[in-house]
Amino acid sequence: MMIQKMMTKSTGPKSLSCCLRRTTTRNKCRTTTTTTTTKATTTNATTNAKSEDVNDDFRFCAHHTPGTLGTTTCSPSHKNGRKGEGGHFFRRNAMTITRNNNTNNRRRMTPCVSSSSSSSSSINTATTTDANASSKDTNRGYKRRDRLAQIKGTDNGKSKVGETLELKGWVRSVRSQKDRAFIDVNDGSDMSGMQMVVLQERANESAWSLVTATPSEVSTGASIRVKGKVVESPGGKQSVEVVVDELEIIGKADPSTYPLQKKRHTLEYLRGIAHLRPRTNTIAAASRVRNQLAFATHQFFQQNGFLYVNTPIITASDCEGAGEQFQVTCLLNGLEGGEEEGGINNAPSEEQIEKVEEQVKSQGEIVRKIKAEKSEGNATKEDVDREIKKLLRLKEELELASNPKTTTAKELPKLKSGAIDYEQDFFAKRSYLTVSGQLNGEIMASAVNDIYTFGPTFRAENSNTSRHLAEFWMVEPELAFADLNDDMDCAEAYLKHCIAHVLKHCDEDLAFFEKNISKDNLRERLQNVVDQDFARITYTEAVEHVLSAKKKFEFPIEWGSDLQSEHERYISEEVYKDRPVIVRDYPKDIKAFYMRANDDGKTVAAMDVLVPKVGELMGGSQREERLDVLERKIEEVGLEKESYWWYLELRKYGSVPHSGFGLGFERLVQYVTGVENIRDVIAFPRYPGSADF
Repeated sequence: MMIQKMMTKSTGPKSLSCCLRRTTTRNKCRTTTTTTTTKATTTNATTNAKSEDVNDDFRFCAHHTPGTLGTTTCSPSHKNGRKGEGGHFFRRNAMTITRNNNTNNRRRMTPCVSSSSSSSSSINTATTTDANASSKDTNRGYKRRDRLAQIKGTDNGKSKVGETLELKGWVRSVRSQKDRAFIDVNDGSDMSGMQMVVLQERANESAWSLVTATPSEVSTGASIRVKGKVVESPGGKQSVEVVVDELEIIGKADPSTYPLQKKRHTLEYLRGIAHLRPRTNTIAAASRVRNQLAFATHQFFQQNGFLYVNTPIITASDCEGAGEQFQVTCLLNGLEGGEEEGGINNAPSEEQIEKVEEQVKSQGEIVRKIKAEKSEGNATKEDVDREIKKLLRLKEELELASNPKTTTAKELPKLKSGAIDYEQDFFAKRSYLTVSGQLNGEIMASAVNDIYTFGPTFRAENSNTSRHLAEFWMVEPELAFADLNDDMDCAEAYLKHCIAHVLKHCDEDLAFFEKNISKDNLRERLQNVVDQDFARITYTEAVEHVLSAKKKFEFPIEWGSDLQSEHERYISEEVYKDRPVIVRDYPKDIKAFYMRANDDGKTVAAMDVLVPKVGELMGGSQREERLDVLERKIEEVGLEKESYWWYLELRKYGSVPHSGFGLGFERLVQYVTGVENIRDVIAFPRYPGSADF
């Protein structure tokens, strides 16, 4: 199956953009809910009560079993929440039934209250406890060896002093002295690794000979196994070190050719060796932060009752409406024949063949010389094999060039009009790589309640900026029975949860980024996001802030035009003093047709989350759930209703108010780490002209 870039307008949905924003109201009032009380019994109530991150802002109250209702009062510690949280918000259980004369309060976030102060460190959910117990049972009998991060723990390994450990990892550097050698080993689990000390008087003869050999096989990049005793380090750079008893080389690394020597390399250079760059501090640290953000993403939504949905990568519709999609087709298969069959002639020219012949001749001379050097002891068998391999590859290339294969090319199936007949294609219609999972997410939310997707998306935008990728990951929740306020609440709570989680679990990596990449108060800035309530303003207020600014902007703005990055940063950094801001109620003409129309007839229920140093980080909206309004909007933007028959039927059969947002995951990693180029926060970036590795 082949994929080609399509820059023309697709026949799918014109602009089903996938955004969502957050609004977390911090009402510190008491709430009394009167209903039938059903007490759910739980076990191990104390262990899971306090979520390790700012997760209680948007979840079932940690003080209540889901489904437990009644008139309650709140302990001071619960009502006030942790520092900066402003109280705990919760989403209702899908099966919790409340009676309230005001139907608008069905989904509203309210501060949760609890009657017992002793419960301030109690229940998450009974199901979570059961799941943890089940996990322990199924994991019994399996355990991987401890990595350096686990060995060092919270005390930098001091609790391991006196123990004999076996470690495996890669050599970062080696320093040799008269009677000892120091090997810095890292296994990728943390930033600093651990120092191995090989003492001549203690290590076995094999270990000592490995580090003193000329040239030493214990070189930068080599993988090794070490066994030795953990001792306190007399140096000031580390708390403990390992005195080596046994040393084994697992995989050699030729120091004369290894691309990652102990020096600083530019990130641009590292992109050319993506198979090795994860061994560097920057890329490894970004990968660990990305891992924790992904974990926190699943943790947040799972703890709040969202269903994880895998939406398809291949689709027949265009959620964003940009028309810049990668087309998926099988019709191009077999079109590589010669020109006489109507195909493409890829036969090389005589000049190209002569060039390959010269390369074969030159490489043959290199092989002859290195064989002679080997007979004199100046080259190894590996050196000879490597050059012979190059020669054989060139000979094969010459053979193909001298005798190009010709195949009979098939023709593209076409209609009488001359257009390509896509009914003959694999999917019997135009198909693309998805730009968003939102449409499928709406289907699922209309049946199983709150859901979220987290997967790769694609866009054939020929952009080489530091903010764009052709393949990127999106986090896209969809909330059923929810309005824009619910959407904003969820977005704020999710972002706070992720950042708080990373601050707790990636401090060493963040300290590295703060010192070497962002070179500012990175961790303090992130903590401010966790501690502060997000400001919430309308688009009209945002435009007024920009128009009244005393500074000049590159892009002018007026009501009805989209906010540029410079405007967004000015609002969050200067107007609101480095505080996240949610902008809502955008003009309908600059937003997608599926966003719910507001009563003023000019704006829609859309929102963007703006953060300092970046600008827009998340975007979302309340979806239009009214069938007649949606049909009218589809017609107004010039789309064919037939293409959206299934989308309209969601409004025809049991329609509900629903909202959602989208977060570009790489953008989040960029924001948390301070890394400027988006290509450096994903292991194998895809962008114009690059699909290697």
